[in-house]
Formats: sequence, structure tokens, C-alpha cells
Amino acid sequence: MSKQNRSTRGSPSGRLRIVAGKWRSRLLPVADEPGLRPTAERIRETLFNWLAPVIEGADCLDLFAGTGALGLEALSRGANSAVFVECAKKAVLRLRGSIRELDADNAVVHEADALAWLGQEGGETFDIVFLDPPFAADHYEELCRLLAERHWLAAGALVYLEQDIDQLVPTLPAGWEILREKTAGNVRYSLINTAS
Repeated sequence: MSKQNRSTRGSPSGRLRIVAGKWRSRLLPVADEPGLRPTAERIRETLFNWLAPVIEGADCLDLFAGTGALGLEALSRGANSAVFVECAKKAVLRLRGSIRELDADNAVVHEADALAWLGQEGGETFDIVFLDPPFAADHYEELCRLLAERHWLAAGALVYLEQDIDQLVPTLPAGWEILREKTAGNVRYSLINTAS
């Protein structure tokens, strides 16, 4: 995840607060990892308001998971499962610790590069994918292409995309459509329908 100087609204420095659901207001530690940028609480609040009709029972994929803020929030709000993919060892260890602390037996963490992990043929499909890569890497188009071509998406899956406001909106695979889009500070975030 790329760097964002502002802290997560409402959370003490070095802690991540789950906004709502069964783990509402639980504080989890954030790994001291260069460039780690948890999705801000106000963005998560808006995103999960958008997802409210579909989050219950959803299978989720949190790519570039970092703190796991998005996947853990999804589980807190009733998602069926969450798979987290993260390559930074410190972040992986901290995320696994948070999962143990929450007793989240429906969460799996893969210590892997997200692009390489997606390059496999999808063995499972996901209803919701959280896509929040380091802003500087700008791999959005490739990530979206792999999600579509490697069959990681369930029918009617939704993809959440977070990027720097100065970046161009990526060219999306055929049939994908932006349903919702907002900005907060230097972040633009979108919810995309992948149904063709």
C-alpha cells in the first residue's frame, strides 16, 4: 500500500479501528512497514454503505491487504470469508495476529506478490475484490485484466478500486462499469460492477 501522510480518522496512531459489525470499535495494531496506508475510516464507512445490500455472505479477496482493514471490515459486517494477499512479511505477521485475536476462522492470509498470485488460474471465485495497490506502482489495468481472465470473479462480482486522485482511471475490461465513485483528500475510490 502506498503512503498517505494523514492518519486514519478517529484511530490512534499505529492502530486500526473496525468501523461497524460484530467487531465494531475493536482496535488492531498496524505494522510499522514503510508505505503502509490503511484505508481511512471515512472511506471504509462510505464503501461499506455501498456494499451493505451484498456484503452478507459474500466471499471477499483483499489484495495488497496491508493491515487487512478492508477484508476485516467485511468479515465484521457478515461476509462469509476473506482471503488476504500481502507480500510484506511484517504486515503479514501482524495481520495473522489480528485474525487470531478476532478468532476469524473464515480468514486466510497468503504471503505473496499480488500480481504473481493472480497470475495463477483461479481455484476459487470471489463476490467482492478490494484492490488497493501502492499508488506509485500503477498496476491497475493489469490487475483488473488478471481478475477477469484468470476467472477469479463470481458472476456479478464487484471490485473496489482505490487510487491517487491524480492518476488516470484505468481502462477496465470489457463489460466492467463504474457504479459509484467519490474522492476524499488525495484519494479517488470507485466501486465497479464486473457483470457484462
